[in-house]
Amino acid sequence: MGEKNVFFCAVFDGHGPSGHQVARHVCHTLPYQLSTVCKENDVAVGADKDWEASIIRAFEESDEDLMLEESLDSYCSGTTAVTVIKQDEHLIISNLGDSRAILCTRDNENQLIPIQLTVDLKPSIPSEAERILKCGGRVFAMDEESNVPRVWMPDHDCPGLAMARAFGDFCLKDHGVIAIPQVSYRKLTSKDEFVVLATDGVWDVLTNNEVIRIVASAKKQSMAAKILVYYAVQAWRTKYPGSKVDDCAVVCLFLKKRPLLTRSLSDMSKNVASQLDGADSNLISKDRKTEEGETVINCDITVDPMALDELNRVKAFTKSSRLGSLNRRKTSKDFGGTEAN
Repeated sequence: MGEKNVFFCAVFDGHGPSGHQVARHVCHTLPYQLSTVCKENDVAVGADKDWEASIIRAFEESDEDLMLEESLDSYCSGTTAVTVIKQDEHLIISNLGDSRAILCTRDNENQLIPIQLTVDLKPSIPSEAERILKCGGRVFAMDEESNVPRVWMPDHDCPGLAMARAFGDFCLKDHGVIAIPQVSYRKLTSKDEFVVLATDGVWDVLTNNEVIRIVASAKKQSMAAKILVYYAVQAWRTKYPGSKVDDCAVVCLFLKKRPLLTRSLSDMSKNVASQLDGADSNLISKDRKTEEGETVINCDITVDPMALDELNRVKAFTKSSRLGSLNRRKTSKDFGGTEAN
């Protein structure tokens, strides 16, 4: 937007046969639409109500642009989007779908805690399901996934969308799936440390609390996102052996330049330590597609030596911290924070 100290961060998670192409397309068009709309309306970052209207308009125009893009088949493909815009102490959060944003801050005892900034917009939410049903769509779970409600066309058992809002998916746009994001505002304080944006592939296997501990433990801020993705992939392999590994994409927005965590690593959870203990240095994922044709991680997953060194450092530090904490009684505050659903 040409304004100093304005930062835009976003994560997109494609789904369906052309999901990756759709996500890539929106990744390029949405920032341009946001910039254009805000310049036209002369919107100030601190004026959150103005920002809400402008962001919604930018999302809707990006969705229209996607529909008109003849090179992409977005009829049964789409993408989520979770975005943040930061200027000074102002933070504007927008969410479309089931990706998530969390804030790492400190409580009154200076312990790191996560604050979830977005709601996972899935058809399991009553208000989302109500809108879909009113528009003629159907919401039900498959027998083999009884805990995962999906959105279906009125007369066909497709596409089975696991989210209630998305870019694309035009087969469902007349049946309650919308491209209108939930927009919220937060004023940052000196206690706030960083924001993590990630796709549901991360949140399906890691809690909010585990995510902030992993990110906070990174010696180099530039390595934090890569380490979190590596850890999430390993968690998938450990918790769901033999199943596909969902796409994992992460953006970490650090709010302070100074090193974040050295002494407070001692309160990392045992689960984090045990998962890091089992980390492989050679993770291989073969090309695979779901029954819906959704592309999943389809390449050899390699981690460069710097990342492995960083993982080993975290693992060693966690082990020593855990051993050092055996002499004291752990309370619920040691592993405080809100877990992901």
